[in-house]
Amino acid sequence: MSVDSVAVFLAQNKKDIEILKFKDTSTVAKAADALGVTPGEIAKSLLFKVKDDFVMVLMAGDKRLDNKKFKEIFHSKAKMPEAEEVSEATGHPVGGVCPFGLKNPIPVYLDYSLQAYSFVFPAAGASNTAIKLTVDELEELTDGQWVDVIQA
Repeated sequence: MSVDSVAVFLAQNKKDIEILKFKDTSTVAKAADALGVTPGEIAKSLLFKVKDDFVMVLMAGDKRLDNKKFKEIFHSKAKMPEAEEVSEATGHPVGGVCPFGLKNPIPVYLDYSLQAYSFVFPAAGASNTAIKLTVDELEELTDGQWVDVIQA
């Protein structure tokens, strides 16, 4: 199960972080409401197909992708894979996609918009889960590279 792979990942990385469970946190609005935080504090995980590979971008939940900036960085248009491809690549269902416990190695990029917050809440492998991390913990756990891919 996807949530189990996240729990194993956290344990392997010596992080005692509780996986929070809710009725439904499958969208930024639902997650923010369930957690009692602003939409920006939700670390939205987006999977993109770049040629024959995948990249994952995490950004503040209240931000939108700037396609021009994405293309400048990745030399490709931002293409969202089909739900089946997302599950196959990550091991996580749409709505629960996160950069932890991935089925296959995927490069992770962190948008600077996340740095506006002390804590962020990415999903944890299911559409009703989240974890609370500092931005530094997120960077450490994902080995993420910082990018600017949001609309101004």
